[in-house]
Amino acid sequence: MKTLLLDSSNTDLNIAICIDNEMKYVVSYPCWQRQSELMIPELEKGLNELDLSLKDFDEVACGIGPGSYTGVRIALTIAKTICTLTKTKLKVISSLRIMGDKESKYIALMNARGGRSYIGVYDKENVVVPDTIMTNEEIIKYINDHPDFEVICDYLYLEISAKKPDILKGLLSFKDIIEPVEDVLSIKPVYLKD
Repeated sequence: MKTLLLDSSNTDLNIAICIDNEMKYVVSYPCWQRQSELMIPELEKGLNELDLSLKDFDEVACGIGPGSYTGVRIALTIAKTICTLTKTKLKVISSLRIMGDKESKYIALMNARGGRSYIGVYDKENVVVPDTIMTNEEIIKYINDHPDFEVICDYLYLEISAKKPDILKGLLSFKDIIEPVEDVLSIKPVYLKD
C-alpha cells in the first residue's frame, strides 16, 4: 500500500510518502506563504528518490482545514488533482485533528489571528469539541478547566506550555479510520467563520 500524505494548512509544508504505513520520504519545515512554490518540487524529489510516479499511489490523505485560507487550498488542490487524474482514493481529515494521533487525548490549537484560535478537542478517536473558533481568553480558560488534556499547538503565539504537532504522524495515524470521499471534485476546504 502506497500512501501520499499532504498538509499545508498552517505555517509548515508537510509531505510524506508511505509504503505499507512506513514513511519512506518525509519533508516537514516552516514555509509560511511559500507552500505553493515548494510543495510540488518537494513532492517531485520524493517521487524521484523512491522511483515512483503519481499513479503508483493507492490513496492520498490530506488536511482539509481549518487554517490559513491559502495554505489549506494548496495541499487540497494538489491532492484533488492527483486523485482526479489517477483515480486514486482521497481521504480528508481535519487539520486540527491531525495535530495529534488516535491514541492521544488532546486540545489542538491553531492561530486564527485577531486574538482568536481554531480549536478542536479529541479523546483518542472521539471528537469532544468539533473544530470551532474561540477567543484566546476562552482558549486559556478551556485549557485550565481541562488539565487532563494535552495541549498541542504552536505555543509561541499564546505563550503557554504545549507540545509541537507532528502533522505527518497524525495524518498517518488517522488515515485508516477515515473513509475515502465519494466525489473528489466536490470536496471544499474547511474555513471556520465567526
